[in-house]
Parts: sequence; structure tokens; C-alpha cells
Amino acid sequence: MATAARATTYPHIRQIAEVCGGQPTIDDTRVRVKNIVALLKEGKNAEEMIAEYPSLNLAQVYAALAYYYDNPDEIEASLQEELEYEARREQMRTESLARRPPK
Repeated sequence: MATAARATTYPHIRQIAEVCGGQPTIDDTRVRVKNIVALLKEGKNAEEMIAEYPSLNLAQVYAALAYYYDNPDEIEASLQEELEYEARREQMRTESLARRPPK
């Protein structure tokens, strides 16, 4: 007997096309799940994450972490894209500065 795939919903996590490009965010904020994951990778605990984002509460932080642990490939890919974007931006900045005539 075939079973229908069941979509998982996460309390406090929203994906709205008009907010942060549709990336998963926390409730009615612009705090992305990947922002919380970046803090996790820095070794911060939930209380320290709230210190970084005082408008959040523990339930929201833990919901973001649950989303990450259920969707690590999605969030890791998003983090990697952001790193690559920042590297390209820095490269363009360096090249632009190198083209400036000396004073």
C-alpha cells in the first residue's frame, strides 16, 4: 500500500517568497535559519544566539535548529552560496581598487 508523502511543518519557521528570497526565516522576522546555524557553527549556544538576536525566544531558536537538522543539505548549500558570493564580492572589490590610479 502506497502512503502519501507528508510535509513537515515547523512552528516558528516560515518560507515566504517576498521575505529573504523565500529562504526559511523565523516567524515574522528577517532572521534566516542559516543565521542561527552560522552562530551554531561559531560554537554559540541557544542563549548566546538570543543575545545576538534579542527579539527571538528559545522556542524560535530551537525551531530553527530543528529545521536545520531535518534539512542540512538545503541550509549547508545556502551557507556555501553566501560564502561564494562574499568571496566574489571581495574579489571584485580588490580588482576595482587595483584599477584605481595611484595618488
